[in-house]
Amino acid sequence: MASSANRFSRLAALRPSHSTPTRPLTLREPSEEDTLARLLGAGVSRNRFGEHLTVRNWFYTPEFAAPDPTALELLSRTGDPTLSRRTRQALENPERWLFLDTETTGLAGGTGTYAFLIGLAWWDAGGLQVEQLFMRDFSEEHSVLCELAARLADRPVLITFNGKTFDWPLLESRFTMTRSIGVPQLAAHLDLLHPARALWKLRLGSVRLVELERQVLDPVSLGWHREDDITSAFIPQYYFDYLRGGPPEPLTGITRHNQMDLRGLAALSSKINALLSIDSSGQENIHALDLFGLSRFLQHRGEADRAHSACAQALDLGLPSEFRPRARRELAMMAKRKGHHFRAAELWHEIVADSQHGIYACEQLAIYYERRVKNYVRAVEFARLALFNLRRSRSNNRDPYITARYARLEGEFLKRIARLESRMTPHAAESTGKVLPLI
Repeated sequence: MASSANRFSRLAALRPSHSTPTRPLTLREPSEEDTLARLLGAGVSRNRFGEHLTVRNWFYTPEFAAPDPTALELLSRTGDPTLSRRTRQALENPERWLFLDTETTGLAGGTGTYAFLIGLAWWDAGGLQVEQLFMRDFSEEHSVLCELAARLADRPVLITFNGKTFDWPLLESRFTMTRSIGVPQLAAHLDLLHPARALWKLRLGSVRLVELERQVLDPVSLGWHREDDITSAFIPQYYFDYLRGGPPEPLTGITRHNQMDLRGLAALSSKINALLSIDSSGQENIHALDLFGLSRFLQHRGEADRAHSACAQALDLGLPSEFRPRARRELAMMAKRKGHHFRAAELWHEIVADSQHGIYACEQLAIYYERRVKNYVRAVEFARLALFNLRRSRSNNRDPYITARYARLEGEFLKRIARLESRMTPHAAESTGKVLPLI
């Protein structure tokens, strides 16, 4: 059962949003000559800087999902506790969230790049209200930015996908270049690209929003599709063609593309919220690689117990063979940190033969047998096995940096072996060569 805070948060988001003085109550109908506005289903907005087009739509999917405090705490956690606390407090009220996605005249950014379409969305009446600000030519930029500033004054918590790297820095530059509209101050900015990359990159490789929609969000159940979607790389050219007198019809595809990105962004926020808000054992129909990604995300956020549980469950579900040694290595390290040295040793034993993680596993076993079991014979065995595999890997490698690292590790293993042999009885030292498997 949801907490009282979550229920009240959901009820608040179900209320229709109230109009503010900065937001026009109505849009002027476009003239007969404004073919683009009529194609887009847009109205004409006017403010002190001029006019621009505004397209408004409400979608019943995705439905609003109340943010979970645990998930928000994990998403806002940084090295600065004060900043983390302020971000979490800002995120706790979904009425202040504003989803943002831009379509621009170039993908490289820079002062010559314009955001000709700014898509905004927010939770309203249990669904998603989408508003798109479109400039028919560059002279309407001030009007568009003025409206954006008004929306951010009402909802200063920005939710984007790669927005910290691209969208928001570009908009900050455009605000600065107007010399008349101040850069809006954000209460918080949550970029979902970073948690999405941590959670799903292992399985999907690409974490483009369209791939996440297809593989993670289940667009069929959400009631939308992108079969006729426009390719992002062509968007700048379509806009420039229109400015040069070309046909306006391709711009309808751009607005649909932007709408789908905003809806996907909202659905992704709910998906991440659900994945982070409950114990991993409560997840149904979750892919083992997604659990492994969740485990690594939780490790980086300092959630050792939940990370351990998710990693163990991922192994139980059956990870692909190329990921199993890495998962066992991380599970062993978590067990070691918790003081479960015997369990860690069991996991190290399972990956000593792995080409990528075997050397590290042998080193950890040498440490375990030396310090925990006081079995110097076994410690020497694993130290020598690590040295043998290290020399073999070094001989097959041509990278000078990796070769230098291997040389340093070889020196450390030689010192370890010498130290261990000095602690052994003569009889035990003679027996090590018979026990140690070198191949």
